[in-house]
Amino acid sequence: MRFSCASALFALSAIALSCSPGRDRQASAALAAAAGGPSNWELVYEREVNGAMDLFLIPAGGGPERCLTDHPAYDSLARWAPDGRSIVFTSDRTGKPQLWEIDPDGRHLRRLRANDATETQADVSPDGRKLAFLSNLDGPERLLMQDLDKGTVRELVRHGEDTIFGNPHWSPDGRLITFSSNHGPGHQIYVVDVATGEHRRLLALGRGGCEPRFSRDGKKVVYVSRGHMPTSKLVAYDLATGEETTLVDWPALNYDPVYSPDGSELAFASNVTGQYVIYRQRLSDGKAWRVTFAPGEARCPDYRPVSSR
Repeated sequence: MRFSCASALFALSAIALSCSPGRDRQASAALAAAAGGPSNWELVYEREVNGAMDLFLIPAGGGPERCLTDHPAYDSLARWAPDGRSIVFTSDRTGKPQLWEIDPDGRHLRRLRANDATETQADVSPDGRKLAFLSNLDGPERLLMQDLDKGTVRELVRHGEDTIFGNPHWSPDGRLITFSSNHGPGHQIYVVDVATGEHRRLLALGRGGCEPRFSRDGKKVVYVSRGHMPTSKLVAYDLATGEETTLVDWPALNYDPVYSPDGSELAFASNVTGQYVIYRQRLSDGKAWRVTFAPGEARCPDYRPVSSR
């Protein structure tokens, strides 16, 4: 089944036309809120500001954004902790990309690990006790897992000297981690069993993908499918059957998909209007709403867990 994007593009065009240069951005945000809802969900995301990258929070249903970090560095790739009380992210504020954590009110900034390696793209396990992340400490880039109580680190996946990994994400039951790797022909989507370290490729050879995220019930993995086209699709892969469903097929580059807390919609970034901004799309009918309006490209949204509200 492929969702039609006609209604989505109509909604996006209407919102884009309402926010011509010089218009008040708060009015545009109010329009998005009136169209979108529910407003009790919250998104963290990154946005380019004056040549740097900062983290922001915004109501998913629309509204004014709130600056979370303000630093002349690149703060990016934010993920909520499962209890919603902190956000882990990657920052190069000390010279190299490293892992950091901050509270949603912008206080208690802390470095999670300190070394001379490049370490990025952290994701906290559903029980809050482990951290999956990418690191080139002591060799090529690998997928590592740290026990947050004990501090011990374990290698989960290594794919070779020149491998580029991407976007590890825990399954809801904490048994699996999905990730991408360019080991072999192009970027591919994988899942690894946390207990055994055994991993498998999801897509057939010749089918590339990146930026995977589990669905809220753990039955599917949504990922970015690009191929050799100047556009990209967001596709859901059923882990039991291998069936694929195209969720977003706009004539643009569409990236960074994440399921809402109840699994009814996706948040993602798209450059359909010329630069990357954050959108939401309801999965039942493909209706979409623009979320961010401030200048500077916005990427990598993540929903705050509802248990924290």
